Amino acid sequence: MINPQKINFPKITDPRGNLSFIQFPDQIPFEIKRVFWTYNVPSAAIRGGHAFKTQEEIIVALSGSFDVVITNKFGEMERINLNRCNEGLHLPPNTWRHLENFSTNSVSLHLSSSVYDVDDYIRKLCDI
Repeated sequence: MINPQKINFPKITDPRGNLSFIQFPDQIPFEIKRVFWTYNVPSAAIRGGHAFKTQEEIIVALSGSFDVVITNKFGEMERINLNRCNEGLHLPPNTWRHLENFSTNSVSLHLSSSVYDVDDYIRKLCDI
């Protein structure tokens, strides 16, 4: 099984501002089929709370910061803070996650390997 891992994206520095990019297959292990983002999330809110059967996902903190909490089938948790827009977290299938601890004005970008499919969601931790 592949574990969640951080991915560093190229960073081109320039006095006018930095530029980073993501392209398949150089920086990510799948073709992007869907992109969505969350924003204006209250700091005490929790997003996610599920896994996917087949979908892979990369999460990027485009602005601000938040924590991605990974839970394995034994209930053990790992907290990964995302706070750099040139870094993403790759989540393979069957990775239970939720997002919390959102800073003011944070924006989380999600790159998915498949289109939305309600049947791909795993809604109970005991089912992974």
